[in-house]
Amino acid sequence: MRANLGKWIVVLLVLAGVGGGWWWMQTRGADSQPRFRLTKVERGPLTAVVVASGTLNAVTTVQVGSQVSGQIKEINADFNTVVKQDQVIARIDPSTFELRVNQTRADVDSALSAVTVARAALSAQQAELGRVKVNLAEAQRDLERKKMLVGKNFISPSELDKARTLFESTREQQKSVEAQIRVNEAQIASAQSAVRQREALLKQAMVDLERTIIRAPVDGTVILRNVDAGQTVAASLQAPVLFTIARDLRDMQVEAAIDEADVGRLRVGQQASFTVDAFPRRNFAGEIRQIRKAPQNVQNVISYTVVISAANPDLSLLPGMTANVRIVVDQRDNVLKVANAALRFRPAGREEAKAADAPPAAQPQQPGSQAAQAFRQRLMQEVKPDDAQKPQLEQILDDTRQKLAGVRDITNEQERRKQVERIRTESRARIAEILKPEQKVIYERIVAELAGRSGGTGRVWLHGADGQPRPVELRLGLTDGTSTEIVSGDLKEGAEVILGTGDAAGAQKKGGVPGPRLF
Repeated sequence: MRANLGKWIVVLLVLAGVGGGWWWMQTRGADSQPRFRLTKVERGPLTAVVVASGTLNAVTTVQVGSQVSGQIKEINADFNTVVKQDQVIARIDPSTFELRVNQTRADVDSALSAVTVARAALSAQQAELGRVKVNLAEAQRDLERKKMLVGKNFISPSELDKARTLFESTREQQKSVEAQIRVNEAQIASAQSAVRQREALLKQAMVDLERTIIRAPVDGTVILRNVDAGQTVAASLQAPVLFTIARDLRDMQVEAAIDEADVGRLRVGQQASFTVDAFPRRNFAGEIRQIRKAPQNVQNVISYTVVISAANPDLSLLPGMTANVRIVVDQRDNVLKVANAALRFRPAGREEAKAADAPPAAQPQQPGSQAAQAFRQRLMQEVKPDDAQKPQLEQILDDTRQKLAGVRDITNEQERRKQVERIRTESRARIAEILKPEQKVIYERIVAELAGRSGGTGRVWLHGADGQPRPVELRLGLTDGTSTEIVSGDLKEGAEVILGTGDAAGAQKKGGVPGPRLF
Protein backbone atom coordinates (compact mmCIF):
# COMPACT_ATOMS: atom_id res chain seq x y z
CA MET A 1 0.00 0.00 0.00
CA ARG A 2 2.76 2.44 0.84
CA ALA A 3 4.54 1.65 -2.45
CA ASN A 4 1.35 2.28 -4.49
CA LEU A 5 0.77 5.52 -2.58
CA GLY A 6 4.29 6.71 -3.44
CA LYS A 7 3.70 5.94 -7.14
CA TRP A 8 0.50 8.00 -7.12
CA ILE A 9 2.26 10.91 -5.48
CA VAL A 10 4.97 10.85 -8.15
CA VAL A 11 2.33 10.75 -10.92
CA LEU A 12 0.48 13.71 -9.41
CA LEU A 13 3.69 15.71 -9.15
CA VAL A 14 4.53 15.02 -12.79
CA LEU A 15 1.04 16.05 -13.91
CA ALA A 16 1.22 19.22 -11.83
CA GLY A 17 4.59 20.10 -13.39
CA VAL A 18 3.25 19.52 -16.91
CA GLY A 19 0.14 21.62 -16.21
CA GLY A 20 2.20 24.44 -14.71
CA GLY A 21 4.52 24.47 -17.71
CA TRP A 22 1.58 24.56 -20.11
CA TRP A 23 0.00 27.48 -18.17
CA TRP A 24 3.31 29.38 -18.13
CA MET A 25 3.73 28.96 -21.90
CA GLN A 26 0.20 30.18 -22.53
CA THR A 27 0.65 33.18 -20.32
CA ARG A 28 3.99 34.05 -21.91
CA GLY A 29 2.51 33.78 -25.36
CA ALA A 30 -0.39 36.03 -24.41
CA ASP A 31 1.97 38.63 -22.94
CA SER A 32 4.37 38.57 -25.90
CA GLN A 33 2.27 41.20 -27.64
CA PRO A 34 2.48 44.68 -26.04
CA ARG A 35 -0.65 45.99 -24.38
CA PHE A 36 -1.64 49.62 -24.98
CA ARG A 37 -3.81 52.08 -23.14
CA LEU A 38 -6.13 53.82 -25.58
CA THR A 39 -8.21 57.00 -25.63
CA LYS A 40 -10.69 58.39 -28.11
CA VAL A 41 -10.42 61.51 -30.20
CA GLU A 42 -13.25 63.78 -29.08
CA ARG A 43 -14.96 66.95 -30.22
CA GLY A 44 -15.76 69.72 -27.80
CA PRO A 45 -14.72 73.11 -26.39
CA LEU A 46 -11.09 74.04 -25.80
CA THR A 47 -9.82 76.92 -23.71
CA ALA A 48 -6.23 78.09 -23.36
CA VAL A 49 -5.53 79.78 -20.04
CA VAL A 50 -2.60 81.33 -18.23
CA VAL A 51 -2.45 80.39 -14.57
CA ALA A 52 -0.45 82.36 -12.02
CA SER A 53 -0.55 83.55 -8.44
CA GLY A 54 -0.49 87.08 -7.12
CA THR A 55 -1.17 89.31 -4.16
CA LEU A 56 -4.22 91.43 -3.48
CA ASN A 57 -3.54 95.10 -2.78
CA ALA A 58 -5.51 98.30 -2.64
CA VAL A 59 -5.29 100.35 -5.82
CA THR A 60 -3.91 103.31 -3.86
CA THR A 61 -1.90 102.69 -0.71
CA VAL A 62 -0.41 105.71 1.08
CA GLN A 63 2.36 105.47 3.64
CA VAL A 64 2.07 108.18 6.28
CA GLY A 65 5.39 109.19 7.78
CA SER A 66 6.89 111.88 9.99
CA GLN A 67 9.15 114.66 8.76
CA VAL A 68 10.24 115.60 12.28
CA SER A 69 11.74 113.63 15.13
CA GLY A 70 10.24 113.35 18.55
CA GLN A 71 8.22 111.31 20.97
CA ILE A 72 4.74 110.16 20.01
CA LYS A 73 2.38 111.94 22.43
CA GLU A 74 -0.93 110.42 21.31
CA ILE A 75 -2.35 107.99 18.77
CA ASN A 76 -5.83 108.67 17.39
CA ALA A 77 -6.11 105.84 14.82
CA ASP A 78 -5.71 102.09 15.02
CA PHE A 79 -5.89 99.14 12.65
CA ASN A 80 -9.03 99.18 10.45
CA THR A 81 -9.88 102.75 11.47
CA VAL A 82 -11.74 104.62 8.73
CA VAL A 83 -10.22 108.09 8.41
CA LYS A 84 -11.00 111.23 6.44
CA GLN A 85 -8.55 113.52 4.70
CA ASP A 86 -6.78 115.96 7.10
CA GLN A 87 -8.05 114.05 10.14
CA VAL A 88 -5.56 114.08 13.05
CA ILE A 89 -4.34 110.52 13.55
CA ALA A 90 -1.29 111.14 15.78
CA ARG A 91 0.65 113.86 17.57
CA ILE A 92 4.33 114.26 18.35
CA ASP A 93 5.34 116.09 21.54
CA PRO A 94 5.52 119.75 20.39
CA SER A 95 7.47 121.22 23.37
CA THR A 96 10.81 121.47 21.61
CA PHE A 97 9.26 122.94 18.49
CA GLU A 98 7.24 125.52 20.48
CA LEU A 99 10.46 126.72 22.13
CA ARG A 100 12.09 126.98 18.73
CA VAL A 101 9.17 129.07 17.49
CA ASN A 102 9.47 131.42 20.46
CA GLN A 103 13.21 131.75 19.93
CA THR A 104 12.90 132.58 16.25
CA ARG A 105 10.05 135.04 17.00
CA ALA A 106 12.39 136.83 19.44
CA ASP A 107 15.08 136.88 16.76
CA VAL A 108 12.60 138.56 14.41
CA ASP A 109 11.81 141.20 17.03
CA SER A 110 15.54 141.83 17.53
CA ALA A 111 16.06 142.22 13.81
CA LEU A 112 13.17 144.66 13.58
CA SER A 113 14.74 146.70 16.40
CA ALA A 114 18.00 146.82 14.50
CA VAL A 115 16.14 148.21 11.51
CA THR A 116 14.59 150.91 13.69
CA VAL A 117 18.00 151.90 15.10
CA ALA A 118 19.51 152.10 11.61
CA ARG A 119 16.68 154.27 10.40
CA ALA A 120 17.14 156.62 13.41
CA ALA A 121 20.85 156.93 12.65
CA LEU A 122 19.97 157.71 9.06
CA SER A 123 17.61 160.46 10.18
CA ALA A 124 20.33 161.99 12.37
CA GLN A 125 22.81 161.97 9.50
CA GLN A 126 20.29 163.54 7.20
CA ALA A 127 19.76 166.33 9.76
CA GLU A 128 23.50 166.77 10.01
CA LEU A 129 23.67 167.01 6.24
CA GLY A 130 21.15 169.84 6.29
CA ARG A 131 23.19 171.76 8.85
CA VAL A 132 26.36 171.26 6.83
CA LYS A 133 24.64 172.49 3.70
CA VAL A 134 23.59 175.69 5.53
CA ASN A 135 27.15 176.25 6.72
CA LEU A 136 28.47 175.58 3.25
CA ALA A 137 26.13 178.18 1.77
CA GLU A 138 27.18 180.73 4.40
CA ALA A 139 30.88 179.98 3.77
CA GLN A 140 30.35 180.41 0.02
CA ARG A 141 28.63 183.79 0.47
CA ASP A 142 31.41 184.95 2.82
CA LEU A 143 34.01 183.86 0.31
CA GLU A 144 32.32 185.84 -2.48
CA ARG A 145 32.13 189.01 -0.33
CA LYS A 146 35.78 188.78 0.68
CA LYS A 147 36.81 188.34 -2.89
CA MET A 148 35.04 191.58 -3.73
CA LEU A 149 36.56 193.41 -0.71
CA VAL A 150 40.08 192.21 -1.52
CA GLY A 151 39.62 193.55 -5.04
CA LYS A 152 38.82 196.96 -3.60
CA ASN A 153 41.69 196.65 -1.05
CA PHE A 154 39.34 196.94 1.87
CA ILE A 155 40.75 193.75 3.53
CA SER A 156 43.97 191.86 3.39
CA PRO A 157 44.39 188.72 1.22
CA SER A 158 44.85 186.62 4.35
CA GLU A 159 41.21 187.16 5.21
CA LEU A 160 40.29 185.82 1.77
CA ASP A 161 42.42 182.72 2.35
CA LYS A 162 40.66 182.01 5.63
CA ALA A 163 37.27 182.31 3.98
CA ARG A 164 38.34 179.98 1.19
CA THR A 165 39.67 177.43 3.70
CA LEU A 166 36.42 177.50 5.62
CA PHE A 167 34.45 176.98 2.43
CA GLU A 168 36.57 173.99 1.36
CA SER A 169 36.41 172.45 4.82
CA THR A 170 32.62 172.77 4.94
CA ARG A 171 32.26 171.20 1.49
CA GLU A 172 34.36 168.19 2.53
CA GLN A 173 32.31 167.89 5.67
CA GLN A 174 29.21 167.70 3.49
CA LYS A 175 30.77 164.84 1.49
CA SER A 176 31.57 162.98 4.71
CA VAL A 177 28.00 163.29 5.94
CA GLU A 178 26.63 162.11 2.60
CA ALA A 179 28.93 159.07 2.75
CA GLN A 180 27.74 158.32 6.26
CA ILE A 181 24.15 158.52 5.03
CA ARG A 182 24.91 155.92 2.38
CA VAL A 183 26.44 153.69 5.07
CA ASN A 184 23.31 154.07 7.17
CA GLU A 185 21.13 153.20 4.19
CA ALA A 186 23.20 150.02 3.64
CA GLN A 187 22.84 149.18 7.32
CA ILE A 188 19.08 149.54 7.02
CA ALA A 189 19.02 147.18 3.99
CA SER A 190 21.16 144.67 5.89
CA ALA A 191 18.89 144.90 8.91
CA GLN A 192 15.85 144.38 6.71
CA SER A 193 17.50 141.31 5.15
CA ALA A 194 18.17 139.98 8.65
CA VAL A 195 14.49 140.50 9.40
CA ARG A 196 13.46 138.50 6.34
CA GLN A 197 15.92 135.76 7.31
CA ARG A 198 14.56 135.61 10.85
CA GLU A 199 11.02 135.56 9.50
CA ALA A 200 11.90 132.62 7.23
CA LEU A 201 13.36 130.77 10.21
CA LEU A 202 10.19 131.58 12.13
CA LYS A 203 8.03 130.16 9.33
CA GLN A 204 10.20 127.03 9.20
CA ALA A 205 9.88 126.59 12.94
CA MET A 206 6.11 127.03 12.69
CA VAL A 207 5.97 124.47 9.85
CA ASP A 208 7.95 122.00 11.97
CA LEU A 209 5.56 122.68 14.82
CA GLU A 210 2.61 122.01 12.51
CA ARG A 211 4.27 118.77 11.37
CA THR A 212 4.08 117.43 14.90
CA ILE A 213 0.38 116.91 14.07
CA ILE A 214 0.12 113.83 11.83
CA ARG A 215 -2.90 114.06 9.52
CA ALA A 216 -4.44 111.56 7.12
CA PRO A 217 -3.50 112.59 3.55
CA VAL A 218 -6.46 110.76 1.94
CA ASP A 219 -9.79 109.19 2.80
CA GLY A 220 -9.35 105.51 3.51
CA THR A 221 -8.77 102.73 6.01
CA VAL A 222 -5.72 102.25 8.22
CA ILE A 223 -4.31 98.84 7.38
CA LEU A 224 -1.02 99.16 9.25
CA ARG A 225 0.11 101.00 12.39
CA ASN A 226 3.81 100.90 13.23
CA VAL A 227 4.03 103.09 16.35
CA ASP A 228 2.56 103.39 19.83
CA ALA A 229 2.17 106.32 22.20
CA GLY A 230 5.45 107.07 23.96
CA GLN A 231 7.60 105.72 21.19
CA THR A 232 10.31 108.00 19.77
CA VAL A 233 10.59 108.42 16.00
CA ALA A 234 13.75 109.66 14.32
CA ALA A 235 13.43 111.33 10.93
CA SER A 236 16.89 111.58 9.41
CA LEU A 237 17.68 110.42 5.86
CA GLN A 238 14.38 108.59 5.52
CA ALA A 239 10.99 109.42 6.98
CA PRO A 240 9.77 106.68 9.34
CA VAL A 241 6.45 105.11 8.28
CA LEU A 242 3.86 105.51 11.05
CA PHE A 243 0.69 104.36 9.26
CA THR A 244 -0.31 102.75 5.99
CA ILE A 245 -3.68 103.84 4.62
CA ALA A 246 -5.57 102.04 1.85
CA ARG A 247 -7.55 104.64 -0.03
CA ASP A 248 -10.54 102.51 -1.10
CA LEU A 249 -10.79 98.82 -0.21
CA ARG A 250 -13.84 98.45 -2.45
CA ASP A 251 -11.60 98.80 -5.49
CA MET A 252 -8.60 96.47 -5.26
CA GLN A 253 -6.15 94.89 -7.64
CA VAL A 254 -4.18 91.67 -8.00
CA GLU A 255 -0.48 91.97 -8.80
CA ALA A 256 0.27 88.63 -10.46
CA ALA A 257 3.70 87.36 -11.51
CA ILE A 258 3.42 86.03 -15.09
CA ASP A 259 6.20 83.93 -16.57
CA GLU A 260 8.00 85.46 -19.54
CA ALA A 261 6.85 82.55 -21.73
CA ASP A 262 3.20 83.49 -21.10
CA VAL A 263 3.27 87.28 -20.94
CA GLY A 264 3.23 87.57 -24.74
CA ARG A 265 -0.29 86.12 -24.83
CA LEU A 266 -1.75 88.77 -22.52
CA ARG A 267 -3.34 92.05 -23.54
CA VAL A 268 -4.73 94.96 -21.55
CA GLY A 269 -8.48 94.52 -21.22
CA GLN A 270 -8.50 90.70 -21.23
CA GLN A 271 -10.92 89.13 -18.77
CA ALA A 272 -9.51 87.23 -15.82
CA SER A 273 -10.83 85.36 -12.80
CA PHE A 274 -9.23 84.44 -9.51
CA THR A 275 -9.88 82.69 -6.24
CA VAL A 276 -8.52 83.14 -2.74
CA ASP A 277 -8.00 80.51 -0.09
CA ALA A 278 -10.38 82.30 2.27
CA PHE A 279 -13.30 81.69 -0.15
CA PRO A 280 -12.34 78.56 -2.12
CA ARG A 281 -15.80 78.13 -3.69
CA ARG A 282 -16.15 81.71 -4.85
CA ASN A 283 -14.80 83.08 -8.12
CA PHE A 284 -13.91 86.75 -8.49
CA ALA A 285 -13.87 88.47 -11.87
CA GLY A 286 -11.58 91.19 -13.17
CA GLU A 287 -9.66 92.38 -16.18
CA ILE A 288 -6.05 93.20 -17.00
CA ARG A 289 -5.36 96.86 -16.29
CA GLN A 290 -1.62 97.00 -16.79
CA ILE A 291 1.30 94.84 -17.95
CA ARG A 292 4.38 96.29 -16.32
CA LYS A 293 7.50 96.21 -18.43
CA ALA A 294 9.83 95.94 -15.43
CA PRO A 295 11.17 92.34 -15.28
CA GLN A 296 11.55 90.48 -12.00
CA ASN A 297 14.47 88.04 -11.77
CA VAL A 298 14.05 85.43 -9.03
CA GLN A 299 16.61 82.59 -9.17
CA ASN A 300 17.17 83.18 -12.93
CA VAL A 301 13.42 82.98 -13.60
CA ILE A 302 12.09 86.06 -15.38
CA SER A 303 8.54 87.17 -14.70
CA TYR A 304 6.49 90.31 -15.26
CA THR A 305 3.91 91.90 -12.99
CA VAL A 306 0.40 92.01 -14.43
CA VAL A 307 -2.16 94.18 -12.62
CA ILE A 308 -5.72 92.78 -12.60
CA SER A 309 -8.72 94.70 -11.31
CA ALA A 310 -10.65 93.23 -8.39
CA ALA A 311 -13.99 94.72 -7.39
CA ASN A 312 -14.64 94.30 -3.69
CA PRO A 313 -18.06 95.84 -2.94
CA ASP A 314 -18.70 93.70 0.15
CA LEU A 315 -15.16 94.19 1.51
CA SER A 316 -14.63 90.43 1.72
CA LEU A 317 -11.20 90.63 0.06
CA LEU A 318 -8.38 91.79 2.30
CA PRO A 319 -5.00 93.28 1.36
CA GLY A 320 -2.21 90.73 1.22
CA MET A 321 -4.37 87.72 0.31
CA THR A 322 -2.87 85.28 -2.21
CA ALA A 323 -4.94 85.13 -5.39
CA ASN A 324 -4.87 82.18 -7.80
CA VAL A 325 -5.35 83.87 -11.17
CA ARG A 326 -6.77 82.28 -14.32
CA ILE A 327 -6.67 84.31 -17.55
CA VAL A 328 -8.40 83.02 -20.69
CA VAL A 329 -6.20 83.84 -23.69
CA ASP A 330 -8.05 81.91 -26.41
CA GLN A 331 -11.10 79.70 -26.77
CA ARG A 332 -12.61 77.28 -29.28
CA ASP A 333 -16.24 76.15 -29.01
CA ASN A 334 -16.36 72.92 -31.06
CA VAL A 335 -13.06 71.46 -32.21
CA LEU A 336 -11.57 68.03 -32.71
CA LYS A 337 -9.07 67.45 -29.93
CA VAL A 338 -6.68 64.77 -28.74
CA ALA A 339 -5.02 64.19 -25.38
CA ASN A 340 -1.51 65.60 -25.06
CA ALA A 341 -0.33 62.27 -23.63
CA ALA A 342 -1.11 60.67 -27.01
CA LEU A 343 1.10 63.26 -28.74
CA ARG A 344 3.96 62.44 -26.36
CA PHE A 345 3.74 58.67 -26.84
CA ARG A 346 6.53 57.02 -28.83
CA PRO A 347 6.67 53.21 -29.24
CA ALA A 348 9.96 51.69 -28.20
CA GLY A 349 12.38 51.16 -31.09
CA ARG A 350 10.16 52.59 -33.82
CA GLU A 351 11.55 56.09 -34.13
CA GLU A 352 15.19 55.06 -33.83
CA ALA A 353 14.89 52.38 -36.48
CA LYS A 354 13.01 54.63 -38.88
CA ALA A 355 15.57 57.41 -38.56
CA ALA A 356 18.49 55.00 -39.02
CA ASP A 357 17.05 53.36 -42.16
CA ALA A 358 15.93 56.55 -43.87
CA PRO A 359 18.14 58.06 -46.58
CA PRO A 360 19.70 61.47 -45.89
CA ALA A 361 17.18 63.25 -48.11
CA ALA A 362 14.31 61.80 -46.09
CA GLN A 363 15.70 62.81 -42.69
CA PRO A 364 13.15 64.92 -40.78
CA GLN A 365 13.75 68.64 -40.44
CA GLN A 366 14.65 70.27 -37.21
CA PRO A 367 11.69 71.29 -35.04
CA GLY A 368 12.54 74.98 -35.44
CA SER A 369 12.61 74.63 -39.24
CA GLN A 370 9.25 72.85 -39.20
CA ALA A 371 7.73 75.60 -37.06
CA ALA A 372 9.12 78.29 -39.37
CA GLN A 373 7.73 76.55 -42.46
CA ALA A 374 4.35 76.10 -40.78
CA PHE A 375 4.28 79.76 -39.77
CA ARG A 376 5.22 80.89 -43.28
CA GLN A 377 2.55 78.67 -44.81
CA ARG A 378 -0.17 79.89 -42.46
CA LEU A 379 0.88 83.49 -43.02
CA MET A 380 0.56 83.18 -46.79
CA GLN A 381 -2.66 81.14 -46.74
CA GLU A 382 -4.64 82.94 -44.04
CA VAL A 383 -3.37 86.53 -44.19
CA LYS A 384 -3.36 86.44 -48.05
CA PRO A 385 -0.81 89.19 -48.74
CA ASP A 386 -1.03 91.03 -52.06
CA ASP A 387 1.71 91.14 -54.68
CA ALA A 388 3.36 94.15 -53.06
CA GLN A 389 3.35 92.60 -49.58
CA LYS A 390 4.66 89.17 -50.52
CA PRO A 391 8.29 90.17 -51.29
CA GLN A 392 8.38 92.29 -48.13
CA LEU A 393 7.15 89.39 -46.03
CA GLU A 394 9.67 87.05 -47.63
CA GLN A 395 12.46 89.50 -46.88
CA ILE A 396 11.40 89.87 -43.22
CA LEU A 397 11.13 86.09 -42.76
CA ASP A 398 14.53 85.52 -44.39
CA ASP A 399 16.15 88.16 -42.17
CA THR A 400 14.56 86.58 -39.11
CA ARG A 401 15.79 83.12 -40.09
CA GLN A 402 19.36 84.39 -40.52
CA LYS A 403 19.30 86.19 -37.17
CA LEU A 404 17.96 83.10 -35.41
CA ALA A 405 20.68 81.00 -37.02
CA GLY A 406 23.30 83.33 -35.51
CA VAL A 407 21.78 83.00 -32.04
CA ARG A 408 22.38 79.23 -31.98
CA ASP A 409 26.06 79.78 -31.16
CA ILE A 410 25.25 81.46 -27.82
CA THR A 411 26.08 78.97 -25.08
CA ASN A 412 24.18 80.73 -22.28
CA GLU A 413 20.65 79.33 -22.38
CA GLN A 414 19.07 82.34 -20.70
CA GLU A 415 20.82 84.83 -22.96
CA ARG A 416 19.90 82.78 -26.03
CA ARG A 417 16.23 82.80 -25.06
CA LYS A 418 16.31 86.56 -24.59
CA GLN A 419 17.87 87.10 -28.00
CA VAL A 420 15.37 84.77 -29.68
CA GLU A 421 12.45 86.57 -28.07
CA ARG A 422 13.86 89.95 -29.08
CA ILE A 423 14.31 88.84 -32.70
CA ARG A 424 10.79 87.44 -32.85
CA THR A 425 9.32 90.61 -31.36
CA GLU A 426 11.11 92.77 -33.92
CA SER A 427 10.00 90.49 -36.75
CA ARG A 428 6.36 90.58 -35.65
CA ALA A 429 6.45 94.35 -35.38
CA ARG A 430 7.88 94.68 -38.91
CA ILE A 431 5.24 92.34 -40.32
CA ALA A 432 2.43 94.22 -38.57
CA GLU A 433 3.61 97.50 -40.11
CA ILE A 434 3.02 96.35 -43.70
CA LEU A 435 -0.36 94.65 -43.13
CA LYS A 436 -3.78 96.16 -43.61
CA PRO A 437 -6.18 96.46 -40.64
CA GLU A 438 -8.22 93.40 -41.64
CA GLN A 439 -5.01 91.43 -42.17
CA LYS A 440 -3.65 92.46 -38.76
CA VAL A 441 -6.62 90.83 -37.05
CA ILE A 442 -5.81 87.49 -38.69
CA TYR A 443 -2.09 87.93 -38.08
CA GLU A 444 -2.61 88.69 -34.37
CA ARG A 445 -4.72 85.56 -34.03
CA ILE A 446 -1.94 83.47 -35.59
CA VAL A 447 0.66 85.05 -33.31
CA ALA A 448 -1.57 84.49 -30.28
CA GLU A 449 -1.94 80.81 -31.17
CA LEU A 450 1.81 80.43 -31.61
CA ALA A 451 2.49 82.27 -28.35
CA GLY A 452 -0.02 79.98 -26.70
CA ARG A 453 2.09 76.97 -27.65
CA SER A 454 -0.37 76.18 -30.40
CA GLY A 455 0.30 75.46 -34.03
CA GLY A 456 2.95 73.20 -35.52
CA THR A 457 2.77 69.50 -36.22
CA GLY A 458 2.49 66.38 -34.15
CA ARG A 459 2.10 62.63 -34.37
CA VAL A 460 -0.19 60.12 -32.71
CA TRP A 461 -0.23 56.34 -32.97
CA LEU A 462 -3.16 54.09 -33.79
CA HIS A 463 -3.46 50.44 -32.80
CA GLY A 464 -3.00 48.64 -36.14
CA ALA A 465 -4.79 45.48 -37.24
CA ASP A 466 -1.56 43.51 -36.81
CA GLY A 467 -1.28 44.70 -33.22
CA GLN A 468 1.54 47.13 -34.05
CA PRO A 469 1.29 50.95 -33.67
CA ARG A 470 0.63 52.95 -36.84
CA PRO A 471 1.65 56.67 -36.93
CA VAL A 472 -0.65 59.48 -38.08
CA GLU A 473 0.76 62.95 -38.80
CA LEU A 474 -1.33 65.90 -37.58
CA ARG A 475 -1.36 69.67 -37.81
CA LEU A 476 -2.09 71.03 -34.36
CA GLY A 477 -3.77 74.16 -33.11
CA LEU A 478 -4.72 75.49 -29.70
CA THR A 479 -3.82 73.64 -26.51
CA ASP A 480 -5.01 73.94 -22.93
CA GLY A 481 -2.22 71.85 -21.44
CA THR A 482 -4.30 68.65 -21.39
CA SER A 483 -5.73 68.43 -24.90
CA THR A 484 -4.72 69.91 -28.25
CA GLU A 485 -6.81 70.98 -31.21
CA ILE A 486 -6.45 68.92 -34.41
CA VAL A 487 -6.46 71.32 -37.37
CA SER A 488 -5.92 68.72 -40.07
CA GLY A 489 -4.88 65.10 -40.36
CA ASP A 490 -6.20 61.64 -41.17
CA LEU A 491 -8.02 61.26 -37.88
CA LYS A 492 -11.77 61.20 -37.23
CA GLU A 493 -13.87 61.75 -34.16
CA GLY A 494 -14.07 58.61 -32.06
CA ALA A 495 -10.80 57.15 -33.34
CA GLU A 496 -8.76 55.44 -30.63
CA VAL A 497 -5.17 56.59 -30.21
CA ILE A 498 -2.47 55.15 -27.99
CA LEU A 499 -1.71 56.85 -24.68
CA GLY A 500 0.97 54.44 -23.47
CA THR A 501 1.79 50.85 -22.70
CA GLY A 502 0.16 48.77 -19.97
CA ASP A 503 -2.55 46.12 -19.45
CA ALA A 504 -5.18 46.86 -16.89
CA ALA A 505 -6.85 43.49 -17.52
CA GLY A 506 -3.58 41.64 -17.06
CA ALA A 507 -2.96 43.56 -13.89
CA GLN A 508 -6.35 42.42 -12.62
CA LYS A 509 -5.55 38.84 -13.45
CA LYS A 510 -2.22 38.97 -11.65
CA GLY A 511 -2.92 41.27 -8.72
CA GLY A 512 -6.66 40.88 -8.38
CA VAL A 513 -7.25 44.68 -8.51
CA PRO A 514 -6.72 46.86 -11.62
CA GLY A 515 -4.16 49.64 -11.39
CA PRO A 516 -5.26 53.28 -11.59
CA ARG A 517 -5.76 54.78 -15.09
CA LEU A 518 -3.95 58.00 -15.88
CA PHE A 519 -6.47 59.12 -18.52
